[in-house]
Amino acid sequence: MDGGRRLLRSLTQFSWSAALPAIVAPRANQIVAAAQAKPRLPAVLRQPLPRASRMASPGRILGAVARPGAGLMLSLLLLASAGMAGAVGGGRYDAFTQANGPISDVLARAVGFGLSAVVITSDNGMANDVILRASGVTTHSSLLFLAPADVRARLKSVPLVKEASVRKLYPDRLVIDIEERQPFALWQKDGEIAVISADGTPIDRMRDDRFASLPFVVGDGANLRAAEYAALLEAAGELRGKIRAGILISGRRWNLKMANGVDVKLPETGALKSLASLAQLEREAHVLEKDVVSLDLRMPGRMIARLTTDALASRAETLAARKQHGKAGQT
Repeated sequence: MDGGRRLLRSLTQFSWSAALPAIVAPRANQIVAAAQAKPRLPAVLRQPLPRASRMASPGRILGAVARPGAGLMLSLLLLASAGMAGAVGGGRYDAFTQANGPISDVLARAVGFGLSAVVITSDNGMANDVILRASGVTTHSSLLFLAPADVRARLKSVPLVKEASVRKLYPDRLVIDIEERQPFALWQKDGEIAVISADGTPIDRMRDDRFASLPFVVGDGANLRAAEYAALLEAAGELRGKIRAGILISGRRWNLKMANGVDVKLPETGALKSLASLAQLEREAHVLEKDVVSLDLRMPGRMIARLTTDALASRAETLAARKQHGKAGQT
């Protein structure tokens, strides 16, 4: 600089390698050495923090950033980042960041803002390693440059995660709270069966018989109306144990597939009332145990039964016999 404290040359011509030894070489060497040291793995805890330690007061956060010498520290970080960028320039930069993370995180970890603990809580025991992997948080992350909104978005992209809360506790702790979607029903589409939540989101494939007792819906859009089908099952009363699945027809109404193979066609409106009528008919006449293929309840006050092939042939023979007997009686 000249007597007026003006720079005698352009900043673009400033040589970090020439100036570093005389200005901040000792501190820069410490930062680079800390950056190249093997980072510690975050501690993943199953239990939540005590209430007092889960809350970070503004004074504590400001104290971590505005402690004495912070201005000098930030200046050193700025200078060291420029020097490190030059030192790992060219093809070596990618190798450096792959091994150590972005330079901003490297420097933040070097001055105490790395992650020493990740506290995870979930309401249904979702595996910690699954949550941590989905969050994108790694041993190279730093709390200072971590964006909670980005971590939350990544977590919510996991089908099993209904809601996520991400909080930073300075200087070195991250708290993740997960609310999981619960298995509500089974949904079959294109031959595949998925476990879905109450809002219809597929959360897993059907892998075994653990969820075999859940309501079973079939068809396009049936997952989004699983709660409606569950209400039908509740209204079915004693018939519920005889209903195997609900098939959504054209996105408008339900067919019930009974355990014995009979199809019950419910109307688009008034399905609960029709189901109550069917329950009464079953109690009084055991209509579901007859030789029928389907029962059509779509017309108010009426039930149309479609007979099986054998039952239809038998009925035709009976009617023919009655007709022949009537003609014989007339002669």
